[in-house]
Amino acid sequence: MSLFIWNILLAFVWVALTGNFTGSGFVAGFIFGYLVLALVGRTSGTMLGYTRKIPQVIGFTVFYIWELILSNLRVAYEVLTPTHYMRPGVIGLPLDTRSEAAITILANLISMTPGTLSIDVSNDNRVLYIHAMHIDDEDALRADLKDLERRVVELLS
Repeated sequence: MSLFIWNILLAFVWVALTGNFTGSGFVAGFIFGYLVLALVGRTSGTMLGYTRKIPQVIGFTVFYIWELILSNLRVAYEVLTPTHYMRPGVIGLPLDTRSEAAITILANLISMTPGTLSIDVSNDNRVLYIHAMHIDDEDALRADLKDLERRVVELLS
């Protein structure tokens, strides 16, 4: 049985034992179950993949939300000020991954970030074409996008 299912079962046990039949009670039980599974994985000498993945997901979520905030502020500043500093353009991002799932997730994350839009992927899945609202430094933009690609690939591995 998968560890995620065990975690859900432990959450239901927690809810039943505490008598707190609410969403927050279930979330508390899920966190408690996760901690139990992590403790069992560490004491048995093996770090379970499931318990390693959750901190990665949380870290990625925090990273992406921060990037969304920064992008929203930059686009809002551009819209609200009379002087426009944008230098729009299209760049090609060479991809290290060949995984279609990773490329799809990366393209969607880029498109959901204000000021950027994924346009196309080359036929051989080696280049992702992106329109950006602010291309002040192509190398810096590529470095930021490569960092996002690296994080997506780590999350999926």
